[in-house]
Amino acid sequence: MLRQYKLSDYRFRLILWVIVLAVLGILIIGSADNDYQSRQIGGLIIGVVVMILVSLFDYTWILNFYWIIYLASTALLAAVLLFGKNVNGATRWINIGFQFQPSDIVKIMLIMFFAKFFEVREDKVNRFKTIIFSLVLIGIQLLLIYKEPDLSTTIVLALVFCVIIFMAGLSYKVIAGILAVCIPVAVIFISILMQPDQTIIESYQLTRVYAWLRPEEYPQESYQQENSKKAIGSGQLYGKGLNNDDVSSVKNGNFIPEPQTDFIFAVAGEELGFIGCCVIILLEFLIALECLMIGRRAKVLSGTLICSGMASLIFFQSFVNISVATGLLPNTGITLPFVSYGLTSLVSFCIGIGLVLNVGLQTRKY
Repeated sequence: MLRQYKLSDYRFRLILWVIVLAVLGILIIGSADNDYQSRQIGGLIIGVVVMILVSLFDYTWILNFYWIIYLASTALLAAVLLFGKNVNGATRWINIGFQFQPSDIVKIMLIMFFAKFFEVREDKVNRFKTIIFSLVLIGIQLLLIYKEPDLSTTIVLALVFCVIIFMAGLSYKVIAGILAVCIPVAVIFISILMQPDQTIIESYQLTRVYAWLRPEEYPQESYQQENSKKAIGSGQLYGKGLNNDDVSSVKNGNFIPEPQTDFIFAVAGEELGFIGCCVIILLEFLIALECLMIGRRAKVLSGTLICSGMASLIFFQSFVNISVATGLLPNTGITLPFVSYGLTSLVSFCIGIGLVLNVGLQTRKY
């Protein structure tokens, strides 16, 4: 469970990137809504402590309980649907004296589970039975998350799963076969979704897609995204500065509801400008890249898959959040890793980074 490690093997650089990005997030959150800043500071302190503690636990020992991890994640998601708290039409939170979002924790748990699942079946990854079994297992989780409803997290987790199974050794022939089937199915599926009488997704989700495609026809639904783009553009190169009182500020005019969460990138663009946005993107990229570099030298396949899973989670979630804020994707709620307000999200990502750090402490010796 606990082992002796060499301090020289500890990836302090990864911790540095995480802390710098999280501190930058705290500053932006304080500018967006000062009431949330102190809580985010507390979340970062807890997250860093948990990250260091997790990094000292042997991940190979933890993964021995991978089926318990899967069942626990399923129970958490089921509990959300049964006892969850509804906020703005979505049931994604559980209150047990404090409020948390189980789907954020489940992201890390599923990466751990499938890392061990595919390691145990390393020689059978390309077998039909293994592929179908893994699809059923991830499908159960995705369905529970989708029912909350949380379409953005469902999509991100599906993409992370694709990366993990690919890194586990899925054959290019199998991938080509899957694509040959999935691409036509996806085209048909999207065409069905665009029909006004479809019942696959909620009507408000379809309206968001329409508002993204034709914002001038849906001003009530597209105003948040349109204001986000205006805010980012108004920041120009250097931004208006944190905590500014500029009367023309989109943030100060409350034109973006809850700017400290899903649209934190809009606040960053307005107040830190193009340079600030580039710094955030660069830090997210460096954290994901560091995870991949650690995974390359993992001593066992599960270590590689944990690192690949965390890198893809950070990349895809950052991409979706920033794309929504800049109008590249339809409006959907998902946090920007280490930057957006959200204690469950911040601590969960810190746990994931702690696992990556432990993988780095047990690399192959050349």
